[in-house]
Amino acid sequence: MVIDCHGHYTTAPKEAQAFRDAQIAGRADARIPDISNDQIRDSVQPQLAFQAARGTDMTIFSPRASGMAHHVGDARANLQWARLCNDLIHRVCALFPKQFVGVCQLPQSVGGSPADCIGELERCVTDLGFIGCNLNPDPSGGHWTSPPLTDRAWYPLYEKLVELDVPAMVHVSASCNPNFHATGAHYLNADTTAFMQFLTGDLFKDFPALRVVIPHGGGAVPYHWGRYRGLAQDMKRPPLGDLIRTNVFFDTCVYHYPGIELLLKVVPVDNIVFGSEMVGAVRGIDPETGHYFDDTKRYIDAIPWMNAADRQKIFELNARKVYRRMNGAVRLKPDTTEWRSG
Repeated sequence: MVIDCHGHYTTAPKEAQAFRDAQIAGRADARIPDISNDQIRDSVQPQLAFQAARGTDMTIFSPRASGMAHHVGDARANLQWARLCNDLIHRVCALFPKQFVGVCQLPQSVGGSPADCIGELERCVTDLGFIGCNLNPDPSGGHWTSPPLTDRAWYPLYEKLVELDVPAMVHVSASCNPNFHATGAHYLNADTTAFMQFLTGDLFKDFPALRVVIPHGGGAVPYHWGRYRGLAQDMKRPPLGDLIRTNVFFDTCVYHYPGIELLLKVVPVDNIVFGSEMVGAVRGIDPETGHYFDDTKRYIDAIPWMNAADRQKIFELNARKVYRRMNGAVRLKPDTTEWRSG
């Protein structure tokens, strides 16, 4: 089985974003949109087609990362927006329970407390059957006004993650800072920053059962693994293998073969989960290969020195280890018209 841990609902019906635009503008016509099951079925056909063509069995599916836009709304507006986005994910999973399982957006906002997100996280996990969340370390959208992920301000949320036995993918949203292109800089900066915060803090001593996924191959981390090993040594921190062992995982959203090969050579195989982020940040075909950049399974399949047991870990077993609720996810029957709107 092939489980893609990193999929976003980038093709959601346009009525959802129209609501968000009206909501942020404060317009009187900002109403929760009436989106039919047929619209949802039509909207995910690109994902289903790519899954079938590329040999992916299931995608761990979350709202569009750039659409979270925690920097543009207040706590009340962002809670309403998160509930709408998460309910849409739940409906996708209800209609296609064999192909999708849900991960939720948190209702973060600039200056808000991580504890404010606990209610929506709990609703999504206990009521909607979601198996994880996306955690934005920078709700300010590129200005980094929040404390580091190792700060105790985040601890109430971590306590709930451990209690619910679900992981968090560290994933920023859109950038409003013109210095940082969202997908080309801000995303990768955040991945690298999160890892360095984990290296310098004692978060996993306080939360030994906490599991986090750093996406996009870990940003700069695998490429500069020696630097981080050296920094850890100089700072009298644990060796990197001990730091990440059961707590930190990297996905394979790296869009060329040499990058994937480096990731697999540097990071222990037990800490790598398969991900593609399709349909997402890069949607075109690589003229050098004739294949889509984000067809990351193709790169892994081409690694000549990887054995079958390690491939199975990356494609399936590690995801099941990180997202432990996967087999017990609660979903509605595919043919139902009932869904929890919140």
